[in-house]
Amino acid sequence: ASGARAEGPSGVVVRGVSSAPLPAPGLGFPGRRVRPGRAPGSEEVLLVDGNGVLHHRGFGVACHLGVLTDLPCVGVAKKLLQVDGLENNAQHKEKIQLLQARGDSFPLMGGSGTILGMALKSHDHSTKPLYVSVGHKMSLEAAMRLTLGCCRFRIPEPVRQADIRSRDYIRRTLGVPGPPAPGRERNQKAQRPKACPKEGSEEPAGLEIIH
Repeated sequence: ASGARAEGPSGVVVRGVSSAPLPAPGLGFPGRRVRPGRAPGSEEVLLVDGNGVLHHRGFGVACHLGVLTDLPCVGVAKKLLQVDGLENNAQHKEKIQLLQARGDSFPLMGGSGTILGMALKSHDHSTKPLYVSVGHKMSLEAAMRLTLGCCRFRIPEPVRQADIRSRDYIRRTLGVPGPPAPGRERNQKAQRPKACPKEGSEEPAGLEIIH
């Protein structure tokens, strides 16, 4: 797990990486901590790269982590989880096109009539919204304000920094190249494939990194 703690709207001042055994194969909690205010003793909030009540069972990873830690928690997803009649269809894409400026948003109302979250344009130059939902001890309005306040780019800075640090940790720990950090893919030139090995020769087995 990796984390980045922020003081103020977007400045990250503490970064860390830790490892722990998972309770079950494939189960992880991609949580990132953010301290939204500068007041001493201010309460911590968890920003989670996932969903809260915007979930098939109404209880996503942001809800789980919030209950386990007893901390306010916000789900910030990069893609729409299609639940309760919500679909990434033409109508949904038309609503996205109407998001013109940073801070513009629209509610994600399911077929049941419940507002499960909000689609948020977090940066003026971003064409893809974030999907913000309540995790624990947090109103949707407060979750939106906090998420937007942490965005220097499309992704909230604590989550973005945690992603970068975790990928770097994997590269340094395993000693093999990992996938490029967010925002660096465009800067890397495509590598040409190596020549095929001669018949009968064997290639050493490689390591595959799964996120």
